[in-house]
Amino acid sequence: MFTHVASVDKPRRPLVLVHGLWDTPHLFRRLVKALEQHQLPLQIPHLPHRLGAVPLSKLAETLDQLIVEQWGAETVIDVLGFSMGGVISRIWLQQLGGSRRTHRFLSVGSPQRGTLTAQWIPACLFAGLADMKRGSPLLRQLNGDVSALEDIECSSYFCRWDVMVVPGWQAVLPVGEQQAVPVITHQQLMSHPLALKLLISKLLSN
Repeated sequence: MFTHVASVDKPRRPLVLVHGLWDTPHLFRRLVKALEQHQLPLQIPHLPHRLGAVPLSKLAETLDQLIVEQWGAETVIDVLGFSMGGVISRIWLQQLGGSRRTHRFLSVGSPQRGTLTAQWIPACLFAGLADMKRGSPLLRQLNGDVSALEDIECSSYFCRWDVMVVPGWQAVLPVGEQQAVPVITHQQLMSHPLALKLLISKLLSN
C-alpha cells in the first residue's frame, strides 16, 4: 500500500484513491504527481482481487480496514474510485457506513450500472467480475437505495467511447453531477492531461 502524507498550513481532507481491475496503486502515479504541489494527504491502498475472483464486497471490507488503520474511524475523507474501484468504494459508502465520514465521492469510468463486457463471466470462477454484470444482485442493491449518497458530493466522469465499461455513457452514479470526458480510452480517464485537470479541479474545490 502506498501512503503519502504531507504537512500543510491549511489542513485538507485526506483523499483515498481506489484502483480497479488489473490495476495497482501505480495507476494513479500521474494524479499523485500533479497533486504533490497541493500537499494533499493521500492513501492509495492495494486491493488484491485475484484477477476478479474476489467478490467486491470482500474488497470493500478490506478497504474499510485500511482506511480505519490510516485515518481512524472519524476523520472525514474524500474518495475517488476508478473503474471497478468506484463500485468497491460505493459498497463501502452504502453498505459499510463509509458515507457517514465522506464529504466527496468521485466515480471515474466505473460500471455503476454494470457493463456488457462482464455479462458472460461465470460467477463461480470470477465473483468480482460477475458483480459488475448489468442487473447483478449487487448493483440492484446499490442502485435500489441510494439514500446513503444523498449527503455526499457525488460526481461521475465517463468516456463515451469506453470499450471496458459498455455502454460508456452509463458509467455514472444515479445521483450527483455527470461529466463526459473527451478522451477515447478507459485508461485515459486517469492519464490524459485534460482528464487529470478536471479531476484535480474538483478535488481541490471546497
